Amino acid sequence: MPSVLGLLEAREKKIREEVARLREEAERLKAALGEAEHALQRLVDARATVAEVLAEPLSAADPVRSAVTGSLVPHRADGMTASVLAPDYQRIVAVLQSEAGREGMRCQQLAAALGLEAVPAKVEGVRSKAKRLVERGWALQVRPGVFTALAVSAG
Repeated sequence: MPSVLGLLEAREKKIREEVARLREEAERLKAALGEAEHALQRLVDARATVAEVLAEPLSAADPVRSAVTGSLVPHRADGMTASVLAPDYQRIVAVLQSEAGREGMRCQQLAAALGLEAVPAKVEGVRSKAKRLVERGWALQVRPGVFTALAVSAG
């Protein structure tokens, strides 16, 4: 029969090992928490900076510059031309304004006209951009999944 002291020593050893393991895990979690807090702060700072920039009114002297790839699609206003759109969006508007796009185009047709493979990933990318153009007043969705352009000059 084991002694009481021997049982207590075995139990103590087991608990010490558990404490050591938990301390290591706590240190790992503390490091991960620090990294996550740092990433969160960077995002909060970036959002605040963007909000500040967007809150600044454009003066009449500020020229409307051409957009770059990956930029936002501005809401269409009187006098705006498609040249303010990012190049990908300009190409979509140009295709929709072409003879082939006047009656409306499905996204698969639009992708092919843009020289893209008609694979689901490419077609969905085109669909997303076409819908964004509709939301911002640059194109029309004449029926579900069929898009055409407004009368917007390309340049």
